Amino acid sequence: MKPKRVFIIADHGLAIVYFLQTDVQKVFQEQGVEIVFFTDDALVERIKERFGRPGLVVEGMCLDRVRAYENVCREVQWWLGFLRRVGGSNQINTTAMDSYVDQVTVEVQLRQLPFLPFARGLVWLLRRSKRARQALVVYQQRFTPEIYTDLFETYEPDLVIGSTPGWRQDRYLLREASERNVRTASIVLGWDNPSSYSLPGAPVDRITCWSDIQKEELILGSDWDPERVNIGGIPIYDGYFENRWLMPREEYFKLHGLDPDRKLLSYACSFISFSPNYQNIEALADLVSSDALVTPSQLLIRLHPNHFWDNWLFQDERERIYRLAQRYPHVHVVDPVPIGGELGYYSGEDMPEKTSMMAHADVFLTVYSTMVVEAAIHDRPIVSVCIDAPRGWGYVRRFYLRKYSLPLSKIGDWPTHDRFRKSAAGKVVYNKPQLGEAINDYLTHPEADAENRRAFIKSEVVFTDGSAGRKTGEYLLSLINGDAQRSS
Repeated sequence: MKPKRVFIIADHGLAIVYFLQTDVQKVFQEQGVEIVFFTDDALVERIKERFGRPGLVVEGMCLDRVRAYENVCREVQWWLGFLRRVGGSNQINTTAMDSYVDQVTVEVQLRQLPFLPFARGLVWLLRRSKRARQALVVYQQRFTPEIYTDLFETYEPDLVIGSTPGWRQDRYLLREASERNVRTASIVLGWDNPSSYSLPGAPVDRITCWSDIQKEELILGSDWDPERVNIGGIPIYDGYFENRWLMPREEYFKLHGLDPDRKLLSYACSFISFSPNYQNIEALADLVSSDALVTPSQLLIRLHPNHFWDNWLFQDERERIYRLAQRYPHVHVVDPVPIGGELGYYSGEDMPEKTSMMAHADVFLTVYSTMVVEAAIHDRPIVSVCIDAPRGWGYVRRFYLRKYSLPLSKIGDWPTHDRFRKSAAGKVVYNKPQLGEAINDYLTHPEADAENRRAFIKSEVVFTDGSAGRKTGEYLLSLINGDAQRSS
């Protein structure tokens, strides 16, 4: 008799952490369930070397064939992706989706302009009609290439699990599973995913999310049946609660050439698809270097993965940040470790760095990044820095530049941003004087807002005892066994 077998699709670096560095995979292993793990083709041997064990098979996602198929009816598939991303119901906060509509309106290719008014009309309809949303999900199924036929026939999986419900490259494998009547499931990997990416890109039977908040977003925004939504927490964060990746402070400071006698301000770049971060970093560098803070401090900057895209605008900001750090003796930049392939930077190899940067910070700063949740887990004072760039991404002018910019002062109503503000788990600042005041307040009173941080974590993460991985693994196992009882 063949063993129970599951396909897991990890087309994002953090999905590797979610499935292979948490108790999710331990549950499968304990029950003798074989995992066929799909990831970037360039990483197959590396994943085998690091995580290889009996019962774990690693396969490439055939990304060359995926890319080729994306060119089949390319414009139709692109617009379907746009519509499913922004077509969620207006029963939830749609401001994140609205901003993406505005971005596409500015950055759309000239050949696509004639279709844009029609697409906006469809968005208006989708926001108001469940039947239209369901029709869109069904229509996508016609784009189901037989990319994975040989793998389905070889392994005969009992369940296929996507790292999203078909929002990324996993959509083709999930669609093929649906065509073959193989049960499907998905996880919610990102904090903002249910409010930013909207409708499924493939038929998915079940989904497991972080919290009651995300469950409501999935039900009201994307029409999920409540019985098909599980609350399992976020397994990756078990490692934070258990200090699994934390480096000793002395070792971490030595790694980055930090001064152990100075307070550490850690800044994680965020939101760069919509706005530069340089103005935030420049203000911080000046505060650190001009003795404007109540105690001698230093700044450590974590670049965003987008800074390493093949995009001259993002690359230009990256180089400006490096040059800034060279000018100031107490400003440092994390040298990122690339995971390779298409998964880019900061993808699993980076967990000790990421954990230690937050845990050893005296004040943690970003632009409403998911790392505000993670920093709250580490009980660090948090400041969201929302200083507007005077010209947005227009600080460099090229005649062909069509780059949408969104002022950071205008993004507080995005769903996750709004929840952070209302939680009072940290401070939000809009200019340099406010920034200096917020940092000084936290350097003087690091215990401030600690109770709010704890309440924020409980609301957003739910399981704070390191049990999310096991709960999620048991839920997914129940789907393999045909028993879909909720683990929460």
